[in-house]
Amino acid sequence: MKKTIAMATLALAVSFGSISCKKEVTDAELQTQATTIVTSNPSASVEVKDGTAHLSGTFADQQSKDTMIASLKAVPGVKDVMDMATIEAPVVVETVSAVDPAVQQSVADAVKDFPSVKVEVINGELTLTGNVSTEQAKKIKMSVDGLKAGKVNYNYTVK
Repeated sequence: MKKTIAMATLALAVSFGSISCKKEVTDAELQTQATTIVTSNPSASVEVKDGTAHLSGTFADQQSKDTMIASLKAVPGVKDVMDMATIEAPVVVETVSAVDPAVQQSVADAVKDFPSVKVEVINGELTLTGNVSTEQAKKIKMSVDGLKAGKVNYNYTVK
């Protein structure tokens, strides 16, 4: 009877031991899986240490960063994700006209009696376009030249 109890106890201990011994995933295996996930964003990288994924790099927006973190957390064996990544600041390009707006307005006022003439800034230069008669062209040139507006391109058609 003692022998049977000892065998049963040994069998029970072995079965509990085998159930509780799950295969541990190594950091190298986790690193491979995590790197595969992160390759979708070339400006991001990941390093796995002690089961924790350390995410770094830059992301275009918060949503793509959150998606990457969720994907890393879903890897079996990853205990946590340390977020060290940043969001790219949007690049704001401010366009500044090379022509003073006051000068542009003065020229527009000078040609207001000629509705077919349009005042524009093209390639950083004040340009007059449209269709005018010979007499109108002379009046416009005298008015604009009197303003001393600097370089003005007279690209209107004289008919």
